[in-house]
Amino acid sequence: MWVLGLIAPASALLPSQLVYHTGAPVFWWIGPIIVLIVIPVLDWVVGEDGTNPRDEDYEVLSNDRYYRWCTYMFLPVQLIGLIIACAMWAGNELSFLDKLGLAATLGFVSGIGINAAHELGHRVEHLERWLAKIALAQSGYGHFFVEHNRGHHVRVATPHDPASARLGESLWEFLPRSVIGGFRSAITLERERLARKKHGWWTIHNHILQAWSMTIVLFATLVAIFGVAALPWLLLQAVIGFALLETVNYVEHYGLLRGKRPNGNWERCSPRDSWNSDRLVTNIFLFHLQRHSDHHANPGRRYQTLRSSQQAPQLPAGYASMIVFAVVPPLWRYVMDQRVLAHYAGDVTMANILPRKRRRILAAHGVTA
Repeated sequence: MWVLGLIAPASALLPSQLVYHTGAPVFWWIGPIIVLIVIPVLDWVVGEDGTNPRDEDYEVLSNDRYYRWCTYMFLPVQLIGLIIACAMWAGNELSFLDKLGLAATLGFVSGIGINAAHELGHRVEHLERWLAKIALAQSGYGHFFVEHNRGHHVRVATPHDPASARLGESLWEFLPRSVIGGFRSAITLERERLARKKHGWWTIHNHILQAWSMTIVLFATLVAIFGVAALPWLLLQAVIGFALLETVNYVEHYGLLRGKRPNGNWERCSPRDSWNSDRLVTNIFLFHLQRHSDHHANPGRRYQTLRSSQQAPQLPAGYASMIVFAVVPPLWRYVMDQRVLAHYAGDVTMANILPRKRRRILAAHGVTA
């Protein structure tokens, strides 16, 4: 069923045909419709996966190239959809609202493309790591290749990680902190890596410059072909794409904090430090991203081999549904704050709390700051 994950990038190919055959301009917004409405409904109807790969099947699953091609094929479908969209943005046939809907659809494809890049970027094979950078070109978020692997995975579920949301922190507070913090972290990490290898910043060995160059080449080529009228829409879909990624980041670790060893160092990341959901439909669309605890504990595992852990705290719905909750902070707090507290058996001091709200949150639970 993993090939069904290609429906996500294929949604960029659908709008014009759906509008043509139905006459309904709402289908320019097919990307948000699929992600924010269709998938949550299917998650509720289909339910959870409930199965884990057997230990004796691990090597066979891991080495079966079918699963790799499901991620490889994401890229050409994604690129074809972007080319079609640029042709439409450059023309005069669509209204401003229709072009905006098409940009939203491409942005959602771009965001899910970052997830495909996430899967490819964790691999040791050079081809897949290069494909990860190509997949990031549409969103212009190439530094994610560095920050996620060498920053987020090291600091996850600690106050030092810009991509780990804190208890009491709204999505709208989190987004600028994560975007800016992740960018700064990536620059620092790559500069340090290059210095260890006796390279300066301006070198072909710079992973960030490699990824950003792909974005520049892609956007410049599309503008040269379709005209500068396509550029604002290209930039808009990129912003929507990385905003979707960061919203998923917000969901994945909200309020969770790793314990500390007696020497003051953080404990190794455990299944308790990521929010999981085993909803089958979203799992297929996001290449098992929702089995996030196993991914952090074993980042070298390919998506088809990830397991659902009983130790991991469970979300009440799939990631697609939780994105909808996250954009409404009072609803999010109503749904999630009590689950964070329950995860720590009522001890709110064990949570990763937003510093400026720490005194207030502790006082609300009868704890002196």
